[in-house]
Amino acid sequence: MFVGVGPSRVRDLFKEARANAPCIVFIDEIDAVGRQRGRGGFGGGNDERENTLNQMLVEMDGFTSSTGVVVLAGTNRVDILDKALTRPGRFDRQITVDLPDLRGRKEIYMIHLKGIKLDGDPEDFAGRLAGLTPGFAGADIANVCNEAAIVAARRKAESVTMDDFESATDRIIGGLESNKIMSNDEKSIVAHHEAGHAVAGWFLEHADPLLKVTIIPRSSGALGYAQYLPKEVFLRTQDQIMHIVKMALAGRAAEEVFFDKVTTGASDDLRRVTQLVYSTIRDYGMNGRVGQLAFPKDPNDMSGEKPYSDATAEAMDEEARTIVDEAYRQTVELIRERREEVEAVAKLLLEKETITHDDVYDLIGARPFASGNDAYDEYVSQRKAEREAKGGDAAEDEDKAEEEKKDDGGGVDGLTPGLAL
Repeated sequence: MFVGVGPSRVRDLFKEARANAPCIVFIDEIDAVGRQRGRGGFGGGNDERENTLNQMLVEMDGFTSSTGVVVLAGTNRVDILDKALTRPGRFDRQITVDLPDLRGRKEIYMIHLKGIKLDGDPEDFAGRLAGLTPGFAGADIANVCNEAAIVAARRKAESVTMDDFESATDRIIGGLESNKIMSNDEKSIVAHHEAGHAVAGWFLEHADPLLKVTIIPRSSGALGYAQYLPKEVFLRTQDQIMHIVKMALAGRAAEEVFFDKVTTGASDDLRRVTQLVYSTIRDYGMNGRVGQLAFPKDPNDMSGEKPYSDATAEAMDEEARTIVDEAYRQTVELIRERREEVEAVAKLLLEKETITHDDVYDLIGARPFASGNDAYDEYVSQRKAEREAKGGDAAEDEDKAEEEKKDDGGGVDGLTPGLAL
């Protein structure tokens, strides 16, 4: 509302608010005008925006507790707001709205599922979907429900199934399926790359367990895509972080073990590894050589100056390289130890293109430790119950077929009825 219209509109707004008191003024995306001033070209600042901000500060200074006007604002970039805007007397109370946890996601799903015809109990759907979509905000959850309904409508179904929701989740996380055509050699490399991730995660205790993996290219540019179910934790140890690092390196390690060469397919994995390892050294004080020091990045600092010496920067680089090299060596060793399992998963991927947790479970058995992940344990127990139910139905169908055979098998001396003797 404010960008480009200047201080006069701000004065008019607050004049109208006072005339209609008691009332609430809500300014959404306040970072559009409330960015920190005096940053020159680095912050993208301009005189019009700063004049608008100055007028807003003046207007807010004129309020008292008896004015009857409450000013609220929303932003997802509170770190770049001008300090004068957040000082006492202005926006002096900050309420952080985090992403919903497992229970929160379930409650949000219950709201959005009300208008959808499901082929099962909405509460069961909401519980399973909440576990399958960690890190999703309310808007993401609404998008999943809408997309699932569209998927069901395309196949002219009378109700929306869990498979429709899983397809919708795949589209939102990984993008649409692409019509790219890979050569057989490329398919084999991608299959072994994804199998390396899947098997390493299966045997690393603190890595995220696999839900689904595919080698169908996605519109996001990825040649393969895997969905995992991370445990929602607020603290991590160094060992836990290193298990995540090893799992990320496992795709490239599998390429080296099976093909004696590496490809560009690990670029995103390496970016994540670099970020994680540097965070243990620079932010969390988890390195003996650098010590119990933290140098978090300031998003408002555009100068490029570092709060540590060149010698410390060099030590960080050397330690990061040493840590990653050792993690990669151990990961290659793990892939060699589990070569048969990786080969089996890759072979099944090449055959089916998409495999699930159940397929991996059938190939290499259960994970060799308790997960400690409530969402994963619930997912596994639900899948097990579904498989047992399907197995029971299949056995019942076989029994019925056998009975029908017996009923139709009353010929002479076991000969088939209807044949001439």
